[in-house]
Amino acid sequence: MGGVGGEQELSADNVRGIVLALISSGFIGGSFIIKKKGLRRAAAASGIGAGVGGHSYLLEPLWWVGMITMIVGEIANFVAYAFAPAVLVTPLGALSIIVSAVLAHFILKERLQSLGVLGCVMCITGSMVIVIHAPQEQEIASVKEIWKLATQPSFLLYVALVIVMVSVLMFHFSPLWGQSNVLIYTAICSLMGSLSVMSVKALGTSLKLTFEGTNQLVYPETWFFVLVVATCVLTQMNYLNKALDTFNTAIVSPIYYVMFTTLTILASIIMFKDWSGQSLGSITSEICGLIVVLSGTILLHVTKDYERIPQSKSIYAPLSPSLTTRLTGELVDHVEDGRTSDEEKVLRRQEMF
Repeated sequence: MGGVGGEQELSADNVRGIVLALISSGFIGGSFIIKKKGLRRAAAASGIGAGVGGHSYLLEPLWWVGMITMIVGEIANFVAYAFAPAVLVTPLGALSIIVSAVLAHFILKERLQSLGVLGCVMCITGSMVIVIHAPQEQEIASVKEIWKLATQPSFLLYVALVIVMVSVLMFHFSPLWGQSNVLIYTAICSLMGSLSVMSVKALGTSLKLTFEGTNQLVYPETWFFVLVVATCVLTQMNYLNKALDTFNTAIVSPIYYVMFTTLTILASIIMFKDWSGQSLGSITSEICGLIVVLSGTILLHVTKDYERIPQSKSIYAPLSPSLTTRLTGELVDHVEDGRTSDEEKVLRRQEMF
């Protein structure tokens, strides 16, 4: 765990986690641009856009390059959780938005406005503060230790609260107000997402230990975490689809990003005791850095979303829904023609992890 001092040297594992998180952001941010160009090229060749039922993009090599790039990024993000605490890795995911915005500016010729630049600067600044004051990763020798952390009373209470809240939202509030209140679907996604990240971290650590020579696949706890990951991710995907198909992207994405990131960090603090042994100054700095990252992400995202609305349409016109849990795809704005909006919708439906 981290020392008592305000600033501390990064451990080797934290450095690996940071590098992997940065690589992940680069690949994921770039993948959306590559896939978009692939969609455009396929639509131009076939004359049928993906948004109106065309599937010619499946024969487009550039689209597959983008898909492979995204998969590599997701794998890097998965491995990053095995080396560094979620308090550090999760906020760094916002940097993929910067990569996507900058590449869109130069490659897709989509202008990055002044507020967008400010959002990028805020994300970078907040991320640097988090990295400087991040807690050290715990030394874990077996999945049994992770299981012990997962079954401690405080985290079991958190899991119980999540299950109760998700059940109430799914079976009571969702049928009644799911189509009119954006918080219902996004809350389900965020709550389940916090558990999925904890399970991903547990699974990633188990695989890391296995590759180092200590086989963790023989323990039933490892497979239990696999089951939890599958269940949580499928639930996330289902309700994120509903949210983004029902409400404007400009509303859903910032709310989801803030709720998901905040709940994930809270779950990590409870389960892994990330702040144990850290000074009040370091904890305060991490919180401030997180707030800056969240604010920058919201500013950049919302700015790009509203820039995407054609001038000839009302500002209340529905935006193209995004189905990516990474939220970086929202930065690709399309003002060419009506067909482009349909293509973006399909692109985003393919950006689920």
